[in-house]
Amino acid sequence: MFQSLKEQPADKILALMQKYKEDPRDSKIDLGVGVYKNAEGLTPVMRAVKTAEQQLWERETTKSYVGLVGDPQFSDVMVDLVLSDSVARGNVAAAATPGGTGAVRQAFELLKMANPDVRVFVSDPTWPNHLSILKYLDLPVVPYRYFDSETRGVDFAGMMEDLADARSGDVILLHGCCHNPTGANLNMSQWQEVVDFLNTSGATPMIDIAYQGFGDGLQEDAAGTRLVASSVPETVIAASCSKNFGIYRERTGLLMVVSQDATAKGLNQSTLAFLNRQNFSFPPDHGARLVTMVLSDPALRADWAAELEEVRLGMLDLRTQLASELQRLSGSDRFGFLAQHRGMFSRLGASAEHVEKLRADHAVYMVGDSRMNIAGLNSATVPILAQAIIDAGI
Repeated sequence: MFQSLKEQPADKILALMQKYKEDPRDSKIDLGVGVYKNAEGLTPVMRAVKTAEQQLWERETTKSYVGLVGDPQFSDVMVDLVLSDSVARGNVAAAATPGGTGAVRQAFELLKMANPDVRVFVSDPTWPNHLSILKYLDLPVVPYRYFDSETRGVDFAGMMEDLADARSGDVILLHGCCHNPTGANLNMSQWQEVVDFLNTSGATPMIDIAYQGFGDGLQEDAAGTRLVASSVPETVIAASCSKNFGIYRERTGLLMVVSQDATAKGLNQSTLAFLNRQNFSFPPDHGARLVTMVLSDPALRADWAAELEEVRLGMLDLRTQLASELQRLSGSDRFGFLAQHRGMFSRLGASAEHVEKLRADHAVYMVGDSRMNIAGLNSATVPILAQAIIDAGI
Protein backbone atom coordinates (compact mmCIF):
# COMPACT_ATOMS: atom_id res chain seq x y z
CA MET A 1 0.00 0.00 0.00
CA PHE A 2 2.88 2.39 0.65
CA GLN A 3 3.89 2.45 -3.01
CA SER A 4 1.31 5.18 -3.48
CA LEU A 5 3.11 7.56 -1.12
CA LYS A 6 4.61 10.64 -2.72
CA GLU A 7 7.99 12.11 -1.92
CA GLN A 8 7.53 15.12 0.34
CA PRO A 9 9.52 18.33 -0.24
CA ALA A 10 12.67 18.50 1.84
CA ASP A 11 12.80 20.99 4.69
CA LYS A 12 15.09 23.71 3.38
CA ILE A 13 16.54 24.59 6.78
CA LEU A 14 17.30 20.96 7.63
CA ALA A 15 18.92 20.54 4.21
CA LEU A 16 21.01 23.64 4.85
CA MET A 17 22.13 22.21 8.21
CA GLN A 18 23.30 19.06 6.46
CA LYS A 19 25.29 21.06 3.90
CA TYR A 20 26.92 22.98 6.73
CA LYS A 21 27.93 19.76 8.49
CA GLU A 22 29.48 18.43 5.30
CA ASP A 23 31.44 21.62 4.55
CA PRO A 24 35.13 20.95 5.41
CA ARG A 25 36.10 24.64 5.67
CA ASP A 26 37.24 25.68 9.14
CA SER A 27 36.01 29.23 8.55
CA LYS A 28 32.36 28.25 8.01
CA ILE A 29 29.65 30.24 9.82
CA ASP A 30 26.21 28.78 10.56
CA LEU A 31 23.50 31.45 10.49
CA GLY A 32 20.76 29.11 9.31
CA VAL A 33 19.51 26.95 12.15
CA GLY A 34 16.98 28.70 14.38
CA VAL A 35 18.55 27.77 17.71
CA TYR A 36 20.20 30.10 20.21
CA LYS A 37 23.96 29.61 20.53
CA ASN A 38 26.42 31.34 22.83
CA ALA A 39 29.82 32.72 21.81
CA GLU A 40 31.28 29.19 21.93
CA GLY A 41 28.64 27.90 19.53
CA LEU A 42 26.79 25.92 22.20
CA THR A 43 23.16 25.96 23.32
CA PRO A 44 23.74 25.85 27.07
CA VAL A 45 21.44 24.58 29.81
CA MET A 46 20.39 27.68 31.74
CA ARG A 47 21.56 27.85 35.35
CA ALA A 48 18.09 27.95 36.89
CA VAL A 49 16.90 25.10 34.68
CA LYS A 50 19.88 22.99 35.73
CA THR A 51 19.19 23.68 39.40
CA ALA A 52 15.50 22.83 38.97
CA GLU A 53 16.46 19.62 37.21
CA GLN A 54 18.66 18.59 40.11
CA GLN A 55 15.84 19.34 42.55
CA LEU A 56 13.36 17.42 40.42
CA TRP A 57 15.63 14.36 40.36
CA GLU A 58 15.65 14.35 44.13
CA ARG A 59 11.94 15.03 44.65
CA GLU A 60 10.13 13.23 41.83
CA THR A 61 8.46 10.02 42.95
CA THR A 62 6.51 8.97 39.84
CA LYS A 63 6.46 9.17 36.07
CA SER A 64 2.73 8.62 35.83
CA TYR A 65 0.53 10.73 33.57
CA VAL A 66 -0.31 14.23 34.76
CA GLY A 67 -3.48 15.01 32.79
CA LEU A 68 -4.78 15.60 29.29
CA VAL A 69 -3.94 19.31 29.39
CA GLY A 70 -0.84 18.94 31.57
CA ASP A 71 -0.23 20.22 35.08
CA PRO A 72 -2.60 23.11 35.91
CA GLN A 73 0.25 24.87 37.73
CA PHE A 74 2.25 24.97 34.48
CA SER A 75 -0.69 26.62 32.76
CA ASP A 76 -0.97 29.11 35.64
CA VAL A 77 2.67 30.21 35.57
CA MET A 78 2.76 30.44 31.78
CA VAL A 79 -0.49 32.39 31.53
CA ASP A 80 0.97 34.77 34.10
CA LEU A 81 4.26 35.05 32.21
CA VAL A 82 2.59 35.83 28.88
CA LEU A 83 -0.51 37.74 29.95
CA SER A 84 0.24 38.93 33.51
CA ASP A 85 -2.83 40.74 34.85
CA SER A 86 -4.06 41.94 31.45
CA VAL A 87 -6.70 39.20 31.43
CA ALA A 88 -8.43 37.46 34.35
CA ARG A 89 -7.14 33.90 34.77
CA GLY A 90 -10.73 32.68 34.79
CA ASN A 91 -11.09 33.82 31.19
CA VAL A 92 -8.21 31.71 29.87
CA ALA A 93 -8.43 28.05 28.83
CA ALA A 94 -5.01 26.45 28.46
CA ALA A 95 -3.40 23.15 27.50
CA ALA A 96 0.20 22.00 27.55
CA THR A 97 1.54 20.85 24.17
CA PRO A 98 4.69 19.25 22.71
CA GLY A 99 6.54 22.49 22.10
CA GLY A 100 5.39 25.74 20.57
CA THR A 101 4.93 23.91 17.28
CA GLY A 102 2.49 21.57 19.00
CA ALA A 103 0.58 24.59 20.28
CA VAL A 104 0.45 26.06 16.77
CA ARG A 105 -0.78 22.77 15.31
CA GLN A 106 -3.45 22.38 18.00
CA ALA A 107 -4.53 25.98 17.44
CA PHE A 108 -5.03 25.38 13.73
CA GLU A 109 -7.01 22.22 14.53
CA LEU A 110 -9.15 24.27 16.92
CA LEU A 111 -9.82 26.94 14.30
CA LYS A 112 -10.86 24.31 11.79
CA MET A 113 -13.26 22.76 14.32
CA ALA A 114 -14.74 26.16 15.19
CA ASN A 115 -15.21 27.21 11.56
CA PRO A 116 -14.63 24.73 8.70
CA ASP A 117 -14.63 27.70 6.32
CA VAL A 118 -11.98 29.66 8.23
CA ARG A 119 -9.38 31.59 6.27
CA VAL A 120 -6.04 32.24 7.96
CA PHE A 121 -4.33 35.54 7.14
CA VAL A 122 -0.56 35.04 7.39
CA SER A 123 2.26 37.57 7.21
CA ASP A 124 4.45 37.49 4.11
CA PRO A 125 6.95 36.20 5.08
CA THR A 126 6.31 34.01 8.09
CA TRP A 127 7.82 30.97 9.80
CA PRO A 128 7.72 28.29 7.03
CA ASN A 129 6.15 25.70 9.33
CA HIS A 130 3.06 27.89 9.70
CA LEU A 131 2.42 27.48 6.00
CA SER A 132 3.37 23.81 5.96
CA ILE A 133 0.93 22.88 8.72
CA LEU A 134 -1.87 25.00 7.23
CA LYS A 135 -1.36 23.31 3.86
CA TYR A 136 -1.41 19.87 5.46
CA LEU A 137 -4.66 20.69 7.25
CA ASP A 138 -6.07 22.08 3.99
CA LEU A 139 -6.81 25.46 5.52
CA PRO A 140 -6.98 28.42 3.11
CA VAL A 141 -4.13 30.89 3.53
CA VAL A 142 -4.41 34.58 2.69
CA PRO A 143 -1.02 36.34 2.74
CA TYR A 144 -0.72 39.91 3.93
CA ARG A 145 2.19 42.23 3.26
CA TYR A 146 4.51 42.64 6.22
CA PHE A 147 8.16 43.20 5.31
CA ASP A 148 9.30 46.25 3.36
CA SER A 149 12.24 45.08 1.26
CA GLU A 150 13.48 48.65 0.86
CA THR A 151 13.49 49.81 4.49
CA ARG A 152 13.76 46.28 5.97
CA GLY A 153 11.03 47.36 8.39
CA VAL A 154 7.31 46.64 8.63
CA ASP A 155 5.18 47.61 5.65
CA PHE A 156 2.33 48.56 7.95
CA ALA A 157 0.30 50.40 5.35
CA GLY A 158 0.45 47.38 3.06
CA MET A 159 -0.36 45.08 5.96
CA MET A 160 -3.50 46.96 6.92
CA GLU A 161 -4.59 47.29 3.31
CA ASP A 162 -4.37 43.51 2.85
CA LEU A 163 -6.08 42.75 6.16
CA ALA A 164 -9.05 44.90 5.14
CA ASP A 165 -10.48 41.84 3.39
CA ALA A 166 -10.70 39.89 6.67
CA ARG A 167 -14.16 39.30 8.12
CA SER A 168 -15.86 37.58 11.02
CA GLY A 169 -14.89 33.91 11.01
CA ASP A 170 -11.42 34.61 9.63
CA VAL A 171 -8.23 34.41 11.68
CA ILE A 172 -5.26 36.77 11.56
CA LEU A 173 -1.99 35.11 12.55
CA LEU A 174 0.38 37.52 14.29
CA HIS A 175 3.87 37.16 15.75
CA GLY A 176 3.90 38.32 19.36
CA CYS A 177 7.48 39.62 19.17
CA CYS A 178 10.80 39.02 17.39
CA HIS A 179 9.14 38.31 14.05
CA ASN A 180 10.49 35.18 12.36
CA PRO A 181 12.07 35.47 9.82
CA THR A 182 12.46 39.24 9.51
CA GLY A 183 13.18 40.57 13.02
CA ALA A 184 10.94 43.57 12.23
CA ASN A 185 8.23 44.18 14.84
CA LEU A 186 5.07 46.23 15.21
CA ASN A 187 5.27 49.19 17.59
CA MET A 188 2.57 49.74 20.19
CA SER A 189 0.64 52.31 18.18
CA GLN A 190 0.52 49.81 15.31
CA TRP A 191 -0.66 47.08 17.67
CA GLN A 192 -3.46 49.42 18.74
CA GLU A 193 -4.48 49.93 15.10
CA VAL A 194 -4.56 46.15 14.66
CA VAL A 195 -6.80 45.87 17.74
CA ASP A 196 -9.14 48.54 16.39
CA PHE A 197 -9.34 46.70 13.09
CA LEU A 198 -10.02 43.35 14.78
CA ASN A 199 -12.90 44.84 16.73
CA THR A 200 -14.33 46.44 13.61
CA SER A 201 -13.96 43.44 11.30
CA GLY A 202 -14.84 40.69 13.76
CA ALA A 203 -11.79 38.64 12.73
CA THR A 204 -10.09 36.58 15.44
CA PRO A 205 -6.40 37.01 16.29
CA MET A 206 -4.02 34.11 16.77
CA ILE A 207 -0.68 35.08 18.27
CA ASP A 208 2.44 32.93 18.05
CA ILE A 209 4.80 34.10 20.80
CA ALA A 210 7.98 32.03 20.72
CA TYR A 211 10.70 34.50 21.73
CA GLN A 212 9.45 36.38 24.78
CA GLY A 213 12.47 37.90 26.49
CA PHE A 214 14.70 37.82 23.40
CA GLY A 215 13.71 41.25 22.05
CA ASP A 216 13.22 44.21 24.36
CA GLY A 217 12.58 42.33 27.62
CA LEU A 218 10.07 39.94 29.16
CA GLN A 219 7.40 42.57 29.80
CA GLU A 220 8.02 44.63 26.68
CA ASP A 221 7.91 41.59 24.38
CA ALA A 222 4.51 40.58 25.73
CA ALA A 223 2.96 44.05 25.50
CA GLY A 224 1.36 43.57 22.09
CA THR A 225 -0.05 40.17 23.00
CA ARG A 226 -1.48 41.55 26.25
CA LEU A 227 -3.07 44.50 24.46
CA VAL A 228 -4.81 42.24 21.97
CA ALA A 229 -5.93 39.65 24.54
CA SER A 230 -7.42 42.34 26.78
CA SER A 231 -9.15 44.23 23.97
CA VAL A 232 -10.88 41.80 21.61
CA PRO A 233 -13.61 39.21 22.28
CA GLU A 234 -11.45 36.12 21.66
CA THR A 235 -7.73 35.49 21.23
CA VAL A 236 -5.79 32.30 20.54
CA ILE A 237 -2.17 32.25 21.77
CA ALA A 238 0.54 29.66 21.11
CA ALA A 239 3.52 30.04 23.46
CA SER A 240 6.88 28.27 23.38
CA CYS A 241 9.41 27.65 26.16
CA SER A 242 12.12 26.35 23.83
CA LYS A 243 14.03 29.58 23.41
CA ASN A 244 13.64 31.61 26.58
CA PHE A 245 14.21 28.56 28.81
CA GLY A 246 16.64 26.85 26.42
CA ILE A 247 14.75 23.54 26.63
CA TYR A 248 14.38 22.83 22.91
CA ARG A 249 14.52 19.05 23.22
CA GLU A 250 12.01 18.91 26.07
CA ARG A 251 9.23 20.11 23.72
CA THR A 252 7.39 22.46 26.05
CA GLY A 253 4.59 24.74 24.91
CA LEU A 254 1.17 26.04 25.88
CA LEU A 255 -1.95 26.79 23.88
CA MET A 256 -4.26 29.43 25.36
CA VAL A 257 -7.74 30.51 24.37
CA VAL A 258 -8.80 33.84 25.87
CA SER A 259 -12.45 34.86 25.93
CA GLN A 260 -13.85 38.04 27.42
CA ASP A 261 -16.94 35.96 28.21
CA ALA A 262 -15.85 33.93 31.26
CA THR A 263 -18.67 31.44 30.71
CA ALA A 264 -16.92 30.27 27.52
CA LYS A 265 -13.90 28.92 29.39
CA GLY A 266 -15.50 25.56 30.22
CA LEU A 267 -16.26 24.72 26.60
CA ASN A 268 -12.90 26.03 25.42
CA GLN A 269 -11.06 24.00 28.07
CA SER A 270 -12.88 20.76 27.28
CA THR A 271 -12.21 21.26 23.56
CA LEU A 272 -8.48 21.69 24.19
CA ALA A 273 -8.49 18.50 26.25
CA PHE A 274 -10.32 16.69 23.43
CA LEU A 275 -7.77 17.85 20.86
CA ASN A 276 -4.87 16.71 23.02
CA ARG A 277 -6.50 13.30 23.40
CA GLN A 278 -6.93 12.89 19.65
CA ASN A 279 -3.40 13.95 18.76
CA PHE A 280 -1.08 12.68 21.50
CA SER A 281 -3.16 12.08 24.64
CA PHE A 282 -1.02 13.36 27.49
CA PRO A 283 1.54 16.11 26.84
CA PRO A 284 5.18 15.73 27.95
CA ASP A 285 5.77 16.93 31.50
CA HIS A 286 9.51 17.12 32.14
CA GLY A 287 10.11 20.51 30.53
CA ALA A 288 6.82 21.87 31.82
CA ARG A 289 7.77 20.77 35.33
CA LEU A 290 11.10 22.59 35.10
CA VAL A 291 9.44 25.78 33.85
CA THR A 292 6.91 25.58 36.65
CA MET A 293 9.64 25.15 39.25
CA VAL A 294 11.69 28.05 37.89
CA LEU A 295 8.77 30.46 37.65
CA SER A 296 7.38 29.47 41.05
CA ASP A 297 10.62 29.87 43.01
CA PRO A 298 11.63 33.54 43.52
CA ALA A 299 15.37 32.78 43.57
CA LEU A 300 15.29 30.53 40.51
CA ARG A 301 13.05 32.95 38.65
CA ALA A 302 15.39 35.87 39.37
CA ASP A 303 18.42 33.87 38.19
CA TRP A 304 16.58 32.74 35.05
CA ALA A 305 15.48 36.30 34.25
CA ALA A 306 19.03 37.58 34.77
CA GLU A 307 20.54 34.97 32.45
CA LEU A 308 17.84 35.57 29.85
CA GLU A 309 18.66 39.28 29.99
CA GLU A 310 22.33 38.44 29.39
CA VAL A 311 21.28 36.47 26.32
CA ARG A 312 19.10 39.31 25.05
CA LEU A 313 21.76 41.98 25.54
CA GLY A 314 24.37 39.75 23.95
CA MET A 315 22.29 39.49 20.77
CA LEU A 316 21.71 43.24 20.76
CA ASP A 317 25.46 43.80 21.06
CA LEU A 318 26.06 41.52 18.07
CA ARG A 319 23.47 43.43 16.06
CA THR A 320 25.10 46.75 16.91
CA GLN A 321 28.59 45.43 16.12
CA LEU A 322 27.50 44.04 12.76
CA ALA A 323 25.65 47.19 11.74
CA SER A 324 28.64 49.35 12.75
CA GLU A 325 31.15 47.17 10.91
CA LEU A 326 29.01 47.17 7.78
CA GLN A 327 28.69 50.94 7.98
CA ARG A 328 32.47 51.23 8.24
CA LEU A 329 33.08 48.93 5.28
CA SER A 330 30.30 50.23 3.04
CA GLY A 331 30.48 53.89 3.94
CA SER A 332 26.69 53.98 4.21
CA ASP A 333 24.00 53.31 6.79
CA ARG A 334 22.00 50.97 4.58
CA PHE A 335 22.53 48.14 7.05
CA GLY A 336 21.36 50.16 10.05
CA PHE A 337 18.14 48.11 10.18
CA LEU A 338 20.16 45.24 11.70
CA ALA A 339 20.50 47.19 14.94
CA GLN A 340 16.78 48.00 14.93
CA HIS A 341 15.53 44.46 14.45
CA ARG A 342 14.87 42.29 17.50
CA GLY A 343 15.23 38.65 18.40
CA MET A 344 17.39 35.97 16.85
CA PHE A 345 16.61 36.71 13.22
CA SER A 346 17.01 39.39 10.59
CA ARG A 347 16.24 39.23 6.93
CA LEU A 348 19.22 40.74 5.16
CA GLY A 349 17.26 41.53 2.01
CA ALA A 350 19.73 39.75 -0.26
CA SER A 351 18.84 37.77 -3.38
CA ALA A 352 19.05 33.98 -3.52
CA GLU A 353 22.08 34.42 -5.77
CA HIS A 354 23.83 36.55 -3.17
CA VAL A 355 23.01 34.02 -0.45
CA GLU A 356 24.51 31.24 -2.57
CA LYS A 357 27.59 33.35 -3.22
CA LEU A 358 28.02 33.83 0.54
CA ARG A 359 27.89 30.06 0.98
CA ALA A 360 30.09 29.10 -1.95
CA ASP A 361 32.77 31.80 -1.62
CA HIS A 362 32.76 32.57 2.10
CA ALA A 363 31.28 29.49 3.85
CA VAL A 364 28.50 31.64 5.31
CA TYR A 365 25.29 29.65 5.65
CA MET A 366 21.92 31.38 5.84
CA VAL A 367 18.43 30.50 4.62
CA GLY A 368 17.78 31.20 0.93
CA ASP A 369 15.49 34.16 1.66
CA SER A 370 18.49 35.76 3.48
CA ARG A 371 17.17 35.12 6.97
CA MET A 372 20.14 34.92 9.30
CA ASN A 373 20.38 33.85 12.91
CA ILE A 374 22.19 36.63 14.77
CA ALA A 375 22.85 34.22 17.65
CA GLY A 376 25.08 32.22 15.31
CA LEU A 377 27.66 35.01 15.48
CA ASN A 378 30.27 36.03 18.01
CA SER A 379 32.64 38.98 18.28
CA ALA A 380 35.25 37.18 16.17
CA THR A 381 32.93 36.23 13.31
CA VAL A 382 31.09 39.57 13.04
CA PRO A 383 33.88 41.26 11.01
CA ILE A 384 34.25 38.13 8.86
CA LEU A 385 30.55 38.15 8.02
CA ALA A 386 30.56 41.90 7.37
CA GLN A 387 33.43 41.58 4.91
CA ALA A 388 31.74 38.64 3.20
CA ILE A 389 28.51 40.64 2.79
CA ILE A 390 30.43 43.49 1.17
CA ASP A 391 32.50 41.17 -1.03
CA ALA A 392 29.35 39.40 -2.20
CA GLY A 393 28.05 42.75 -3.47
CA ILE A 394 25.00 42.94 -1.23
